[in-house]
Amino acid sequence: MTTSFLYEKDSDNIVTVTMDMRGSVNAINDEFIDGLRSSLEKLAGEADLAGVVITSAKKTFVAGGDLNDLVAAQPGEEHGVFVRTEEIKALFRGIEKLPVPVVAAINGAALGGGLELCLACNYRIAVDSKAVMVGLPEVGLGLLPGGGGVVRLTTLLGFEKAFPFLIEGKKLGAAPAVAAGLIHETVADQEALLPRAKAWILEQRGNELAAVQPWDVRGFKIPGGGEEQPSIRQAIVFYAAGLRKKTRGLLPAPEMILDIMVETLRVDLDTALRIESRQFAQLVTTPEAKNMINAFFFQMNQVAGGQSRPKGFEQSTVSRLGILGGGMMGQGIAMSAAMVGISVVIKDVTMESAEKAKAYSEKGLAKLIQKGRMTEAAAQDVLARIKPSISNDDLQGCDFIIEAVFENVELKHSLTKSTESCLAEGGVWASNTSTLPITSLSGASSNPSNFIGMHFFSPVDRMPLVEIICGAETSEETLAKAFDLARQLKKTPIVVNDSPGFYTSRTIGTPIQEAAQLIAEGINAVRVESVGKSVGWPVGPLALQDEVSQKLSLDIIDAQISMGLSKAEDDPTPQGTALMRCLLTEHKRGGRVHGGGYYEYTEAGKHIWPGLREMYFNAEVDGEVNDQDIRDRLLFRPVIESLVCLETGVLRTVADGNIGSIMGIGAPAWTGGYLQFINTYGVQRFVDRCRELEAKYGKRFAPPAIVIDKAAAGELFQ
Repeated sequence: MTTSFLYEKDSDNIVTVTMDMRGSVNAINDEFIDGLRSSLEKLAGEADLAGVVITSAKKTFVAGGDLNDLVAAQPGEEHGVFVRTEEIKALFRGIEKLPVPVVAAINGAALGGGLELCLACNYRIAVDSKAVMVGLPEVGLGLLPGGGGVVRLTTLLGFEKAFPFLIEGKKLGAAPAVAAGLIHETVADQEALLPRAKAWILEQRGNELAAVQPWDVRGFKIPGGGEEQPSIRQAIVFYAAGLRKKTRGLLPAPEMILDIMVETLRVDLDTALRIESRQFAQLVTTPEAKNMINAFFFQMNQVAGGQSRPKGFEQSTVSRLGILGGGMMGQGIAMSAAMVGISVVIKDVTMESAEKAKAYSEKGLAKLIQKGRMTEAAAQDVLARIKPSISNDDLQGCDFIIEAVFENVELKHSLTKSTESCLAEGGVWASNTSTLPITSLSGASSNPSNFIGMHFFSPVDRMPLVEIICGAETSEETLAKAFDLARQLKKTPIVVNDSPGFYTSRTIGTPIQEAAQLIAEGINAVRVESVGKSVGWPVGPLALQDEVSQKLSLDIIDAQISMGLSKAEDDPTPQGTALMRCLLTEHKRGGRVHGGGYYEYTEAGKHIWPGLREMYFNAEVDGEVNDQDIRDRLLFRPVIESLVCLETGVLRTVADGNIGSIMGIGAPAWTGGYLQFINTYGVQRFVDRCRELEAKYGKRFAPPAIVIDKAAAGELFQ
C-alpha cells in the first residue's frame, strides 16, 4: 500500500482516503494510479464498510492529468495512450461500483481529472471558499477530458447544460457549482468538510440507491432527453454549425468533444467511455494539442511565474498611479488600476477630457453591476479612486507615471520634462508607446535608468497582456517594478528589448502588409481575406487593418523614416504600401474610424470595397497563385518576424514570443504561438518552405540564420 493515499477507518466503519502525493499537488500519474488501485483493493476486503470519503491533504483536490506525460506522447503511440486512459477509467468505474456511498470532499481546486474523479463519486461536497474551483478546462489546452468527463457530465446535466463546461471549458466556484448541478452542497470551512461528508454517509443508512450512480439505475434518462428529442437534434445541428464557424476546423478538440457528447446520447455509458478514450488517444498526439499544451500551460507558467523578472529585488506595490492622457489607452489603464485598489490620477489638457476618461470606468462598472459581477457599493469605491485632473500638482508623490498620449516624440518629451519630477523617490516613468523606441524617448528624462516602456493593448480592461520594453539604460530594478505593476494589474507581462515597434507592433503589421501586397499584385481582395481567415486569426488581415486604420499604419511608417529608424527603399512590400497610400490620399479610405477602408460599412453590415477589384484585380495573376501560397505568405511573415526578433535580441525568450503573439496580437491558438508553430511544422521543413516562398515572392521570406542553425542541429525552439 503506497503512502501517497492515506487510508483511515473510523468507529462508524467509514474509510477516509486522503490523497497526499509527492510534490506540491496531486496529479493523475503513475503514483496516483498505484495509490487509487491499492485503496480500492483494500476497500474490497472490508466486510463491514459503511462508506468512503475521498479527500486531499494538499491545497488543491486534484490538479488533473500530468501534462508532461501527455506532451511526450508521439504519433504512433496512440494505442498506449488508449490503454493507459482505459486503466484510469477502470479505477473510476471501480469507485462507482463500490457497494457503499462514496463522497468527494473537495477542499480546493478540482479541475480536469480532479472533477472527473469527483463525478465518479456518489456525492460531492465542497468548502465554500475562493480556493475551490471546479470545471473541465482541457479544451483550452487543445485536449478533451479523457477520464470520463465528457460522458459523465453530458449524462449528468444533459446535452445543452453540459455544453459550456465541455466546449468552452467554463469553470465555477463552489456556490455556483451547486446551482449548476456539478456538486451537491457546500460547507462553511475546512473544519466542517470531513464531518459533514461522514454525516451524509450515516444519513444514507438503509438507502441502497445512495451507493448507485444515477446512470446505473435501471430506466435512467439523460436530462433534457436523447437524440430522439427534436429539440436536442436541433441543438446538435445548431451547436455544430456554430462551432465550425468559430474554430474554422483548425481546433480538433472541441469538435471531438461534441462528437463524444452526441455518442453519449446514443449508446450505453461504458461504450461511450470507450469512445471517449479512443478520441482522447487520437487527440493527444496531434500538433495542435502539443502546441496548445506548450503555450497555455508550460510557457504561460514560465512567463506568469516571473522568469523574466530580475532576481534580488523585493516585491513592489503601487499605491498611487499617474496617467497622462485620457484617451482610449489611458482610460483603460485607469479602470484596470482602480479595480485592483490603486489610486489613480488621470491628467489631460482639459477637465472635460479627464472627466470623460473617468466616465469610461463608470460605464464599464455599470455593465459589471448589470451582469451581477459587482455591487453598486464596490463600483462606487472603484470610481472614488480615479481623480480627473489638469494639474501637475495632483501627480505629486505618484509611485508610477504612465504616459499614454499620441505617438509624437516631441509631445512625449515635453510631458517627460514637465512631470517627471512629480514622481515619488524611486518612482518609475513608463511610456505606453506601441512603436517609438524607449531609448529615444528616455532622452528627455533626467533619470533614464527609471524610464521603461509598458505597452498595453486595447481595450486595456479586457486584454490580458502587457509588453514591457527595456531601453538601453533601463535598470534591472525598474524592470522588476514594472513587472510587479503588471502583475498587480492582473496582466501577463512579457519582457522585450528596445527596437522600433518592439515585438508585437512590428509583428502584427506583417500579415497586414502582405495582404496589401497580394492585392496590389492582382489577387482578389475577397479571396485574400477569406484565405486569411482560414489561418485562424480572430479577423481577416483586411478587417484588422481597417480597425488599426490605414492612416495610423502609414503615420507609423513615416515617423520611423523621419526618425532615421528605417528607409523607404528597404520596404519589403512596396506595392502594398503604395496601395495603402492610394487608398488614404486619393480615395479617403483611411480605415473604419475614418468612414471606410478595405471595407465599406453600412447599417446592414460590411463588404469589401468594390474599388479594390476595379483598380487592382488581375484574373491571370489570381489564377496563378494557389490558396496554400497565399495562406503561407500571410502566416510565415509574422513567424519570420518573430524569428528575427529572437535572433536580434528583441525577444529575450521563446516563451515571451509565443505568449506575446497569442495574447497580444492574435496568433491562432492552434499554432501555440509563432515560434512554437515552427516546432510542430518541422524546423527543416519550415526552412525549406521559406526558401520556396523566397524564390517565388522575394527575400522577405528568406529563413533567418537562427532557424537554419536550429534545423542543422536538430533542435527545437524552447
